Amino acid sequence: MKSTRRLWGWLAVICLLSFSVLLYLGKEIYLAAPPIPTAVVDAGGKVIFTGEQIQRGQQVWLASGGQQVGTVWGHGSYVAPDWSADWLHREALALRDIWARQAYGQPYQALDADHQSLLDGRLRQAMRKNTYDPQSGRITISAERAQAVAQIAAHYEGLYSADPAFDTLRDQYAMTANAVPAANDREALASFYFWSAWSATTDRPGETDKTYTNNWPHEPLVGNTPTAANGLWSIASVVLLIAGIAGMIWYHSARGESESEHIATPAKDPLFNLRPTPSMRATMKYFYVVIGLLLVQVGMGAVTAHYTVEGHSFFGIPLAEVLPWVVSRTIHTQLGVLWIATAWLATGLYISPVLSGYEPKLQKLGVDLLFWALIFIVVGSTAMGWLGSLQHLGTNFSFWIGNQGLAYTSMGRMWQILLFVGLLFWLFLMGRALMPALKNRQTEGRGLIAMVFLSATCIGLFYASSLAWGQHTHYSMIEYWRWCLVHLWVEGFFEVFATAVIALIFSRLGLIRIESANRAIVMETIVFLFGGILGTLHHLYFTGATTAVIAVGAVFSAFEVVPLALVGLEGWHTYRQTRAAPWVENYKWSILCFVAVGVWNTVGAGLLGFSINPPISLYYVQGLNMTPAHGHAALFGVYGMLGIGLMLFCLRGMTARENWEDKWLKPSFWMLNIGLFMMVFFSILPSGIYQAWACVSRGLWYARSPEVIHSPLMQDLVWLRVPGDIVFAVGVCYLGWFALRLIGRRASRAAVPQEM
Repeated sequence: MKSTRRLWGWLAVICLLSFSVLLYLGKEIYLAAPPIPTAVVDAGGKVIFTGEQIQRGQQVWLASGGQQVGTVWGHGSYVAPDWSADWLHREALALRDIWARQAYGQPYQALDADHQSLLDGRLRQAMRKNTYDPQSGRITISAERAQAVAQIAAHYEGLYSADPAFDTLRDQYAMTANAVPAANDREALASFYFWSAWSATTDRPGETDKTYTNNWPHEPLVGNTPTAANGLWSIASVVLLIAGIAGMIWYHSARGESESEHIATPAKDPLFNLRPTPSMRATMKYFYVVIGLLLVQVGMGAVTAHYTVEGHSFFGIPLAEVLPWVVSRTIHTQLGVLWIATAWLATGLYISPVLSGYEPKLQKLGVDLLFWALIFIVVGSTAMGWLGSLQHLGTNFSFWIGNQGLAYTSMGRMWQILLFVGLLFWLFLMGRALMPALKNRQTEGRGLIAMVFLSATCIGLFYASSLAWGQHTHYSMIEYWRWCLVHLWVEGFFEVFATAVIALIFSRLGLIRIESANRAIVMETIVFLFGGILGTLHHLYFTGATTAVIAVGAVFSAFEVVPLALVGLEGWHTYRQTRAAPWVENYKWSILCFVAVGVWNTVGAGLLGFSINPPISLYYVQGLNMTPAHGHAALFGVYGMLGIGLMLFCLRGMTARENWEDKWLKPSFWMLNIGLFMMVFFSILPSGIYQAWACVSRGLWYARSPEVIHSPLMQDLVWLRVPGDIVFAVGVCYLGWFALRLIGRRASRAAVPQEM
């Protein structure tokens, strides 16, 4: 007990220090972010863009699709270009050609090598020179560069209009015509793209060869190559990863003998006589919504992937007229988070009365109210996002009600506020059910129950970070707060919550000792959050941050991977539990889902995650398909399989045992995992590797260009995803069929919970 209290103390210290550093570096990002000028002027003082236009352009970009259609600074989707890299490359080519025609009377390509070399050196010097004046707030550029900027602005204004000359390019980018109907908004959008490219190629004040985005993206034309910090801190992260894994192995080896005490497995299922209460039975509908959302997500994923081949059509059907890429991808990514979160929320509501042996008054009513509130939020946010995108209802509608254009946090602000309120209500429902167990010092596993409630508290309260940015917030800070939400909410507190719930399940089944589980969960939480909290910064290397963010992010993202190196071994130990006693077979598929979580944690989160985390690696692969390879394997492989495993456990307790049919779960489990493996390793990862080669050899603009995206090899790799998608989709259908057959077969037992 004394040892566990000490661990809780260490956990509190680590969380306090880590969040303090995270907030401090957030302040540093705010202070060091690329300045938004009052105006961009040419050498004669003529205004080219105003600061208000740049800020308005950011809003227009987000309202027109934002991170769902291309990327800025590498964050978003990957069929359309990275607009920062695309503008930068186009402007560099245009400026160089203008100089060539002025000086030599012919285009750059017609010059000999010596003259080309002179212009190349002049280009790097001109593009990297910082002409921002802090006193006037103005950026001054040459008349020739102003001419180049006007050419590129005209290109983007045509692309976002209905100009038929851009139809082919729009089709390659999976964009709809007239994506930005108003001419002044198109001009503002161009100014935002200029500013994002200017930030990526202009040296910081007082720095040499280091831009506001730490020389990202890779662009040889202007000398954008990795900084020394990128290389050095990458080496440090690899060394620390090896040292961390060695330390973890030593720790486990040193404690292995004491931790391997044999525990006598109960002769009968301890939960056989569990009586589901009314509120527990009320959670069953949540799980059917989980399966429904998963089915819709799979369908939207198939449509979205196919748009990378046909642009606007689905096997010849002009589907994009009613379901454009921006909508299908938004639904696909948003529902991926929502169905997993719903599974975990329902699990929390289900187990709370079980853990305490107490059903609060009106608890079922609260569970029902929360269910319909979640349905309203999911349906409403999806419908309004679709309507706003299709009808181009403007920036205010998009921000407040429609689609904010931010990956994984796209729902309008009104829906975010309602979801935050819903999460607080969920926390209230869990807390009132768990409170008797938490107050009673004699409660078995009280520490584990406390961890479940604390992680639930963090889940509820930390979603407030989604409310931290506004319509006029600097893009660097939007990315800071967005990743604080996505990384810490999804990959942090939910992980702790689910791990504690699994430990409680296994301890109550008599498969592990409650004392060992209590200590192990606190220790695992310490190890995970030690790297996980500050590991958030690895998403922010190139979003206007300083070298300190690269250093801290590289170090702690390495520590974030350390515990994942041994999670696969933990999965093996979990699998052995299925043979502990004959009755454990009743929970076989839940346990195997937890085994799959261990495997995908090692492969998807560990190997694929660390392949992109070091700064030197992310410098070349940010914004390429290496990221969705890691994302698919980690999001579904880890969190999705975890949600399905918890769902099956809860459904088991609400279903008559004689009506449970494992024959449908076996093909579902294997098809989900095999299909995921096929889509990641046969299609997404190879395409990411090919793009990485293109980026290293010629620059990010090239890796994201139609020449690469629509090359025969990339198209073949897209089609190679189809077999895996089909296998995966059939696995989801098996899961849905299994759940449908359970309707009407719930256990009809007295509504008195048996404490776990």
